Amino acid sequence: MPVDPSFEWLEASQGRGIVPGLGRMERLLDALNHPERLLRCLHVAGTNGKGSVCAFAESVLRASGLRTGLYTSPHLVRFTERIRINGEEVEGSLIKEGIGRLRAATAGWDEVEMPTYFELVTALAFDLFARADLDVIVLETGLGGRLDATNTAPKLACAVTPIGLDHTEWLGTTLGEIAREKAGIFRPAVPAVTAPQEPEALAVLSSEAARTGATLRVVWDPLPPGMSLGLAGPHQRGNAALALDLIRAGGFSPPQEAISRGLAGVSWPGRFQRLVHNGVELVLDGAHNPHAARQLLFAWREVFGDLRPVLVFGALADKDPEAMLGTLLPLASEVRLVPVSSPRSLDPAVIAGRISRMSPLFTGYSHPSPIVFGSLGEALEGISGGAPSPAPAVLVAGSLFLVGEALALVSGGRFAPRSQ
Repeated sequence: MPVDPSFEWLEASQGRGIVPGLGRMERLLDALNHPERLLRCLHVAGTNGKGSVCAFAESVLRASGLRTGLYTSPHLVRFTERIRINGEEVEGSLIKEGIGRLRAATAGWDEVEMPTYFELVTALAFDLFARADLDVIVLETGLGGRLDATNTAPKLACAVTPIGLDHTEWLGTTLGEIAREKAGIFRPAVPAVTAPQEPEALAVLSSEAARTGATLRVVWDPLPPGMSLGLAGPHQRGNAALALDLIRAGGFSPPQEAISRGLAGVSWPGRFQRLVHNGVELVLDGAHNPHAARQLLFAWREVFGDLRPVLVFGALADKDPEAMLGTLLPLASEVRLVPVSSPRSLDPAVIAGRISRMSPLFTGYSHPSPIVFGSLGEALEGISGGAPSPAPAVLVAGSLFLVGEALALVSGGRFAPRSQ
């Protein structure tokens, strides 16, 4: 989307960072005449798999003939990826008009009163969805659940994906504390479904459901391997099963043909996304915590067997690269460390130092020595398909920001560093 003053105004709000609380969001929605009240939403929280569950649910609902909205974050390359209507990114002209309404609604507000970037974008999505007269909206939480801007929307049903230790500075340091924040999306008499969880997390989810009067069901069984899915990896069969139960909990009954077509046709960039670049099999995966790294390992083994890729890895400073690399290093024939295009990037030289101190007992084998590069572009240079069969493969992982940069490089697009 072309850069214009309205969009620059929105981007400037990123400097406000993350400020917990719903007061600013509620005031903003009131100033916009409450577009969220016109929406019928399926709401998804959790640590890993939220985007995939949302993508599966929206694709099946759309395949059944419904008019759908999809709100996810972060975007990988284009801002418009966050807000989709009937499977298509919202047009830039509509985004510009919506931002104009946000500016008018907040005119005269002082800096303390002004919403954060995520709150503004969420309100923008609600406004655009309400004007599109849609049948159902699928919403992905941004951070947590209880105090997330998306939690101001009315909901038909809720889902919780697998919970892990992530964003601990905001959500708590134990699975139970984090689960309590995720369970903040539950509402009285609103059905909720959850993926299988660690006992500590499941106990809290069950307790919070009982306390709020929500009905909670655990979706234990993944879809069978024989069902065709548009996303690779065994974990996606669990995500797809959760998405189908969320749809049914919301009161929808899509026919089997729509289910099959929707699951098979779903596309979700940056989640085990396979491309060919300069003759090389390039796999992009936004795994950025230990649980997601394990799922990536299983997906790689299922698709590629014993093929060992060049691992290109970068991480943000608030993540746990040692735990992720303890899982991913055994895959790699070579390790290339790069910075992430974010102010929160962890210096790849620091990661290299940590790898050098990792015991083979931890990684399970003697890992290759990492090579530090100044950028992702430099790390990808010189990797070509000219080597003997099997063709070399490259796995880019560790951060969704890094995956977004890779997609921009491959497509020749522009990647703008983001703080959130």
